[in-house]
Amino acid sequence: MTAEPSTPPAFKVAPNFITEVIERDLQAGKYPQIVTRFPPEPNGYLHLGHVFASYLDFQTALDFGGRYHLRLDDTNPEGESMEYAEAIQDDLRWLGWNWGEHLYFASDHFERYYQYAEQLIRQGDAYVDSVSGDEMARLRGSATEAGTPSRYRDRTVEENLDLFRRMRAGEFPDGAHVLRAKIDLSNPNMKLRDPVLYRILRAEHYRQGNDWCIYPMYDFQHPLQDAMEGVTHSMCSLEFVDNRAIYDWLMERLGFQPRPHQYEFGRRNLEYTVVSKRKLRRLVQEGHVSGWDDPRMPTLRAQRRLGVTPEAIRTFAHQIGVNRTNRTVDIAVLENAIRDDLNHRAPRVMAVLEPLRVVIENLPEPRTLSLPYWPRDVVEASPDGRVALPTGERVPPEQAVRDVPLTRELYIERSDFEVEPPAGFKRLTPGGRVRLRGAGIIQAERFDTDDAGQVTAVYATLQPEDAKASGVIHWVSAEQAVPAEFRLYDRLFRVPNPEGGPAEAEYDPEEPGHEGQPEPASTDFLHYLNPDSLRITRGYVEPSIQADPPGTRYQFERQGYFWPDPVLSRPEALVFGRIITLRDAWAQREGGERATTRRPEKGQKAESKGERAAAPTLTAEQAAEVARLTQLGVGEGDAVTAARDPQLVQYLQGLHGESAGTVAGWAVNDLGPAIREGRALPTLEQLGQLAELLQSGSISTRIAKEALMEALGTGEAPAEVVARKGLRQVSDTAELERLIQGVLDSNPDKVAAYRAGKTGLMGFFTGQVMRASGGQANPQRVAELLTAALQG
Repeated sequence: MTAEPSTPPAFKVAPNFITEVIERDLQAGKYPQIVTRFPPEPNGYLHLGHVFASYLDFQTALDFGGRYHLRLDDTNPEGESMEYAEAIQDDLRWLGWNWGEHLYFASDHFERYYQYAEQLIRQGDAYVDSVSGDEMARLRGSATEAGTPSRYRDRTVEENLDLFRRMRAGEFPDGAHVLRAKIDLSNPNMKLRDPVLYRILRAEHYRQGNDWCIYPMYDFQHPLQDAMEGVTHSMCSLEFVDNRAIYDWLMERLGFQPRPHQYEFGRRNLEYTVVSKRKLRRLVQEGHVSGWDDPRMPTLRAQRRLGVTPEAIRTFAHQIGVNRTNRTVDIAVLENAIRDDLNHRAPRVMAVLEPLRVVIENLPEPRTLSLPYWPRDVVEASPDGRVALPTGERVPPEQAVRDVPLTRELYIERSDFEVEPPAGFKRLTPGGRVRLRGAGIIQAERFDTDDAGQVTAVYATLQPEDAKASGVIHWVSAEQAVPAEFRLYDRLFRVPNPEGGPAEAEYDPEEPGHEGQPEPASTDFLHYLNPDSLRITRGYVEPSIQADPPGTRYQFERQGYFWPDPVLSRPEALVFGRIITLRDAWAQREGGERATTRRPEKGQKAESKGERAAAPTLTAEQAAEVARLTQLGVGEGDAVTAARDPQLVQYLQGLHGESAGTVAGWAVNDLGPAIREGRALPTLEQLGQLAELLQSGSISTRIAKEALMEALGTGEAPAEVVARKGLRQVSDTAELERLIQGVLDSNPDKVAAYRAGKTGLMGFFTGQVMRASGGQANPQRVAELLTAALQG
């Protein structure tokens, strides 16, 4: 079933203070054409926080008949890579942006930046300073005290040119000198107190190699690149408002005409989300998510894997609005944009996520029903006999419906049958009647239970069509439905603001322009992780989906919007991920926090405050298996998932030992599809060996997952993969202290800056130690030893 709508007309950016400026500039003939740019640094993947800025940059240019550029601001060799640069381009193309020939890399222009720096020196507007980082910070003064000139501020032009050229030639160690602008040490704007323009940094650049050992700072490179590209309106978020003074100073001193101007808009943060690169990296490295494309992550990689469409993302960006103040966006804006998009895109089919067998005793023989893909929408016929779907597509009438087998044995949702129903329950009960979606009315006559009293089967009869029914439920044929795994994703955090507060949300030491800012203290954001952000079930989906194109998005009736996971799903072992629920399932909790408690169905008793939704109903055997697994230390969620899957139960039969929880987690969350496919698998003993390496600190979670996936494809024991590839972590204190001291000795300016309050540099030091160890240093031990060394 094809269900992709035609491309909707592009939204225009709502009128705002920036569009007013542009209109005035065009009317005055200030620029012949509007030119904007989106300038991400390739040191991470794009995330939802970038969407609004890219939309504003690109769509504004389109609205005014201008052009837009994509520029990779890659002037910091530490942490940047071609992987990130290519991923940024790929994600933006997915969003629908086409910059044509206007792709720029800042690193292509290092020579021009250098020449402009020499021009400033010759004009007397820049000088080489040789004080330490601590001394420079002291001499800058404070908000109430003017700065003091460095003793090197009055070096002659000849001295400065000589030193700067020798800096470029590599004659000096890192931190020995910097190039500073000579502006105004008494200016109340601290940014203008002789900002650093160039630093010495020996690090290999991912595109320029080791050709350079001095690199321009963001405040120097960024405005120059805008001017060189012919950008007219340079838009950035509000934290760069003080940087605009440097921007204007450079444009004036270097005589760019016509010149770009910088305009700041209010930053947009999103509820229940973190977008700091260091925090996202921590989620990945510590194994809280499966990777950068884990569907719970806010990266565009993850949103793509989740099944969100670029149209929904652009609608979200359009709806945010532009103004001069920072604000947090209600996550419902994003979720509703996704639902609205899928509502017109996704055909309706039936799937049962937690199956209960129903036998229709008076069904004489199987039937084939013809059910519409959009049962509640009007499907209009056109003069040529084709029908118009809600997607806007016109198809032959037979493509607007699908065949659904009705057989004697069915599966319904386990929660749709209650022996002792609560007041107002409108589904199936003993002696009660419900309508099977599109198939008629059934009455429950009797049911079977196991030794624990759990219902194992319901026996029903078809009733006359005019019989009264209490509600409508979905179902699938037990004989012909397709087995599948369902991954039910929810918000990754359980509170709206897991980053602590506005200052913390706006600060990221890895973003350009944040040099010198102290890192705000806050509660560890991991404290607010939602333990129910992923639940895995096994069930069935109607067989009509087998004829649909790969990647079709569906609305599983009463369940939500789903699509086949592009990483895990295979034709012979389907894995469906839930893109989003049909309605907002989050309610207000006491104290202002929103919990993952689902709203009750009409007539159901609401949960008490803080109470979780009832656990899935289990048979006696399943309950016993859950008890066995949890006693071994397996988490309850993983235990329930495993107990309800016979193949997982069989695989985990010999589970034991202190690493049982880790091993079971791998089996449920990583090996499940392979187990059900009957592929060659590591033994429990081999998984236990890998878990012991992890728990001893010999390897990280990332290394464990890497070894696990490679072993799955080769049949090799995961621990042998670790040994063969030399992946063990370095945890020896003496070795780590040696590596740490080498990094500190090579970066005295950064050590001084850290001790002066720039604690965000911890990420830099950690990265350098990890690089020095070939990525094998134990991150937790590095953090402990680094903290001690930097405080010494």
